[in-house]
Amino acid sequence: MMINVISKRKYFLGISAILVLVSLVLIATLGLRQGIDLTGGTKWQFKFESEVSEESLRSVLASDMNVTIKTTGDGSFIVFLPPLDEESHQFYLNALREEFGDVTEESFSSIGPTIGLELRRRSMLAAIFVLLGISIFVTWAFRTVSKPVKSWKYGMVTLITLFHDVVIPTGLLAVLGWWQGVEIDTNFIVALLVVMGFSVHDTIVVFDRIRENLMINKGKKTSLGDIINYSVNQTLARSINTSLTLIVILVAILLMGPDSLFYFILTILVGTIVGTYSSVFVASPLLYLWRPKEE
Repeated sequence: MMINVISKRKYFLGISAILVLVSLVLIATLGLRQGIDLTGGTKWQFKFESEVSEESLRSVLASDMNVTIKTTGDGSFIVFLPPLDEESHQFYLNALREEFGDVTEESFSSIGPTIGLELRRRSMLAAIFVLLGISIFVTWAFRTVSKPVKSWKYGMVTLITLFHDVVIPTGLLAVLGWWQGVEIDTNFIVALLVVMGFSVHDTIVVFDRIRENLMINKGKKTSLGDIINYSVNQTLARSINTSLTLIVILVAILLMGPDSLFYFILTILVGTIVGTYSSVFVASPLLYLWRPKEE
């Protein structure tokens, strides 16, 4: 059974437009909780042999600085502090041992505000350069296609779909940050770059098939809409099977992998699903809408 993507383009594009709009509103209103590697600070996770209350722990650490304390399911504490050097780290560690006995350090990381600002700047530049680089590459790769759609339009449509694939997972992280205090860090940026790479791969496969069919039907009276529909249906099974293979692996890691990778994998999983949808049901209709009027 052939799916007529072009005739139902208003529905597919409408769904995407709603998701993108909602995501942008959530990002603007809720904001994104940035981790210490983007803002600077200390993240310290430890566990006591004896039972310790959050109030007593705060009385030891929060006497002269702002402290945020969270507890995990296994009884560990995660403490967020201003940047600490190694001397201050050992000072507070000894204070905890004197007050509560044995302390098992599970992790300690401290980043200064200058380094955090630089990491945030570089992460944003990396995302922007990847978006622009992919768009320019697609424009160059499809330079032999000039009719009925200019090659630069392939690049612009790719840029729009990548923006679509990045914004929706970011909106989800904004909700999780507001609801459960989930923070974004450099791992989140890496996850978005992975999503971009997978999404553009799927999009180029569809576009390349459209290019081949345009060349085959050159000089014929076959409409662009029919060529796009035929091309999408030719690649649909491949796109779905490839995505399902990755989704199964990601779900397995999500369920059985370490907690530290949960939101990293979740971002890639959501981005993969959204990217597969956009490659088929967003990119192709946008390319059709950008056709010359005489077509």
